[in-house]
Amino acid sequence: MKRSFPVTLIQLTVLIILISNVISAWTVLAWRDVLTEFSASLPPIVAAIIGGVWVVTGCTLFWGIWQAKVWAGKMLLGAAISYTFWYWSERLFFQNPRPNTIFAVIVNLGLFIIIYYAIKSMSREAYERENENPVIE
Repeated sequence: MKRSFPVTLIQLTVLIILISNVISAWTVLAWRDVLTEFSASLPPIVAAIIGGVWVVTGCTLFWGIWQAKVWAGKMLLGAAISYTFWYWSERLFFQNPRPNTIFAVIVNLGLFIIIYYAIKSMSREAYERENENPVIE
């Protein structure tokens, strides 16, 4: 099945974020003694659990988009909102202030625009699939 460009782009984005969270969760587990010794602002076990949750979410979402599942669009929107909330709450409450806030906002908005078009494209493709294969009663 040929996918539209926004859907392919969002699938690649999900894969990149998934790999990033796998590396993050593994790093937290591998370096938990050092993180505990230097009093990391977020306890290592909490960071590992959060990373694991995002790995499972990312794998499920990637598979859903790959298989062109109908629920993938809704899960994509929910995951994008949840991930954004998690990212900004961790950035504001647990990390030291950084000077690149404007860049992070612009990237976040850009990803939401891509996600919006991908969801539209995915729902259009699902509609076209239903019309190609009507249910016979």
